[in-house]
Amino acid sequence: QVQLVESGGGLVQAGGSLRLSCAGSGRSFSSSAMGWFRQAPGKEREFVGATWRGFRTSYTDSVKGRFTISRDNAKNTVYLQMSSLQPEDTAVYYCAADLYPYGSTWRGNLWGQGTQVTVSS
Repeated sequence: QVQLVESGGGLVQAGGSLRLSCAGSGRSFSSSAMGWFRQAPGKEREFVGATWRGFRTSYTDSVKGRFTISRDNAKNTVYLQMSSLQPEDTAVYYCAADLYPYGSTWRGNLWGQGTQVTVSS
């Protein structure tokens, strides 16, 4: 069964850090464009950032300089290191594989179940 499983979410105070992991199984994701998305209550799911082939990364403006995406192909895992967290970062965070263009943003063909990140003020 091909799947993505996120972990590492939790409750953190403003200014704190968390590292999310997205472990893939059932196939190799080493050549896949992998992304992180988030969805806050009452809002649409938004693109956070992605790691592309060749380990190039890109981020939405609101997280640039605070979030870092990395990948370990040997472990079939993608990470989202989040620092200087703010209450507005509170959301369910999802990872996705095999990204494709979707209007002005991106979507994925395979999604994880999500992990909750809550930032208290």
